[in-house]
Amino acid sequence: MIDFKDVVKTYAGETILGGVSFRINPGDRVGVVGPNGAGKSTLFGIITGEVPPDRGTVSLPKDLRLGILRQHLPEDEVERPLVEFTADAIPELRTMHEELLRLEQQLHEGVEDNDRLDALLSRHGRLQSQIEHLGAYRLKSEAEEALSNLGFREADFVKPLRAFSGGWRMRAALARVLISRPDILMLDEPSNYLDIPAVEWLCRFLKSFPGTLLLISHDRFLLRKLTNLTLEVNSGQVTRYAGDYDYYRAERENRRRSLEAAKRNSDRKREHLERVIDRFRAKSSKAAQAKSWQKALDKMEEIELPDDLNYHGAIRFPEPPPGGVEAARLEDLSFSYVPGHPVLEHVNLTIDAGDKLAFIGYNGMGKTTLLKLLVGKLKPTSGRVVLGHHSVIGYQAQEFADLLVPEQTVYDVVRGNLPAGASTAGLMNVLGSFGFSGEAASKTCGVLSGGEKIRLLFARIFVNPPNFLVLDEPTTHLDIAARELLQEAIRNYSGTVCIVSHDIEFVRNTATGIIAMEPPGIRKYFGNYDYYLEKSAELRAAGVTTSPETGAGLMNGSPDLARNRRRARAQAREALAAERKRAENAVAALEEKLETLETRRTELLAQLSGGGRIDFSEVNRELARVQSDIAATETAWESAAEELEEVRRKNAEIHQG
Repeated sequence: MIDFKDVVKTYAGETILGGVSFRINPGDRVGVVGPNGAGKSTLFGIITGEVPPDRGTVSLPKDLRLGILRQHLPEDEVERPLVEFTADAIPELRTMHEELLRLEQQLHEGVEDNDRLDALLSRHGRLQSQIEHLGAYRLKSEAEEALSNLGFREADFVKPLRAFSGGWRMRAALARVLISRPDILMLDEPSNYLDIPAVEWLCRFLKSFPGTLLLISHDRFLLRKLTNLTLEVNSGQVTRYAGDYDYYRAERENRRRSLEAAKRNSDRKREHLERVIDRFRAKSSKAAQAKSWQKALDKMEEIELPDDLNYHGAIRFPEPPPGGVEAARLEDLSFSYVPGHPVLEHVNLTIDAGDKLAFIGYNGMGKTTLLKLLVGKLKPTSGRVVLGHHSVIGYQAQEFADLLVPEQTVYDVVRGNLPAGASTAGLMNVLGSFGFSGEAASKTCGVLSGGEKIRLLFARIFVNPPNFLVLDEPTTHLDIAARELLQEAIRNYSGTVCIVSHDIEFVRNTATGIIAMEPPGIRKYFGNYDYYLEKSAELRAAGVTTSPETGAGLMNGSPDLARNRRRARAQAREALAAERKRAENAVAALEEKLETLETRRTELLAQLSGGGRIDFSEVNRELARVQSDIAATETAWESAAEELEEVRRKNAEIHQG
């Protein structure tokens, strides 16, 4: 067991742990939760012995092996081949192997003393048994299996660690600690560098882990699936909850409500005593009674409420500007970073206004690349991206928080995203709506928390309100409470959203459609994450190929039934194809005409306000004709758009049938 008794730890005068006591029993599966900076990693450091407590004791059984996922790898490891580094998972095996080699060398050279020979042979046998017991001969194959499940390719196994980015190195470190089969497994944010398929595999692996598990995580999916005990680290205290994450949330709220009621009663009693003491203190006949009341008042303990972990920073998205029925369209899109090696190939995808799509798949499958193509940061090798009528994009790059200049203020970051020539008059209102009122707007980026950085991102985006949000890993710097607030804001947002995220619960609570990356293409599922899990499992069971085909994720049942349904849907789609093409062409032609008319109207208005020598009556007559044409074209566009929407609705019904 792990036993903390009155443990105190301070840093620079700030109390991180203030006399905490708790116990973790063998086999417990512990979720360690709490706000960023509360001391969760410090708790791990004290358990491993790397961080000494200022006071108190921590006891662990001496014969237990710890497996620890560290956030940084030693530099002397980076030259080792990937599979060799990963398979070297049990440090004591190195010492045993070295001793075994020395013994074998001595035996090879010959030993004349029979007693010494017997001792060497006996030690050699014991060492071999210990090495086998620790699983030395399984480690390489298990390392290869774990690396494959975490997204590495077989060709990667011989590459040195330095050939991989920091995130991929952390995956290797995770594989290494998982296959070591320790008695106590300690994981600090293991899903930070994982994509959704890898998180799903990690969850399955850890479910079968037989030892004690300690998991620091903001990933609600892992906490719900893997833990049966929760430790909340907050405000210098560690509170133990005898249940998983959902139990912890409910029990914490129940405790808070009970304490609030007790505090109200205590405060009322305190106020009553204070009033009667003040009233009767000066009366000699009541002096003794007043003293008695004072003693009772002095003995009353102050009831302290636990900190409210709900996130109070504002994330309120303003109403998006109107746009067309289609936010964007990818037409036969292909992209390669290196000629002849396509990342994406012949991708066709329609993103309708109001869609909330999550792009999922292993890292390296092209999710971020697809978002960058969508927003114009990359240009297709072939095919094209067509933005919808009046689509206004708000884009968060994955590396946004890492690129903030520490000395730059919140105000300057947001002002820098204003359109050219735009007034700064409403800037403070935007900042206030995202929790940066008053002096908070003068904060420098270097002092911002993860939650504040994400609010700054959205303040920067919404200073020019978009109707099409494209978000690449928006939850990376957020704790659980901030993630829940962001997902609520996205859920209530009436615009279009495309998201890449490794947080399964975040995807589950925001996405209404799933784009599964199955390079060199995609597969679209017309439902939420749970629908995707159900239908993709049915596809695998039916033996359906994973080759990309938009909408194919809606087939289910036996192979014959799935084949018949595919055939029926294909026939229905063919019947609608010409109608859809005609409607799309009509909408596109009207949108092109609207753009031409609006450009001409702008030119005419510029002539009228320019002060040059013009025929005002002729310009006004043409302006009136253009405005009339715009009104008529907008009416026709609305009708055509409604017709296209109806065709798409029928098409969606075919997929869902």
